[in-house]
Amino acid sequence: MRRECWRSPSRRRVGVAQDGGFTLIELVAAIAIFAILMSVAIPSYRSYVVRTSREGAKAELIELAGLQERIFLNANAYSSKMTDAYNGTATGGLGVSSGTTRDGRYGLSVTVNGAAFTLTATPVSNSIQSGDGNLTIDSAGRRTWGSKVW
Repeated sequence: MRRECWRSPSRRRVGVAQDGGFTLIELVAAIAIFAILMSVAIPSYRSYVVRTSREGAKAELIELAGLQERIFLNANAYSSKMTDAYNGTATGGLGVSSGTTRDGRYGLSVTVNGAAFTLTATPVSNSIQSGDGNLTIDSAGRRTWGSKVW
């Protein structure tokens, strides 16, 4: 025979949720743990995005430097036009129609001084890259990132 025990509302057991829900303390603890994890994760993710965009810009600068050398072999001069269509001669451009990297986080420019060139990737203002520093590569193969060598 099964015996049921009835309790009055004033004699509830302490620490047991009556309807299977969460207590306020459990909810606050979960939110605090989530906030701590996000305070670590978001800056890490931002630095990853900045690093990835920088590496992409470096790869594009190396690719453009290769195009400049190909143009120099054909025309004995470098192209000073970034956005004009590439045609393999110094009168053509490097074929970057937007003037920015593929992800749009760096603006690209070229300067030609006689038989030398410098390609520069400048971070776009008001973007996550804005404080990252300029990337440059020149005809002698020197690569700089701000004041550092890459």
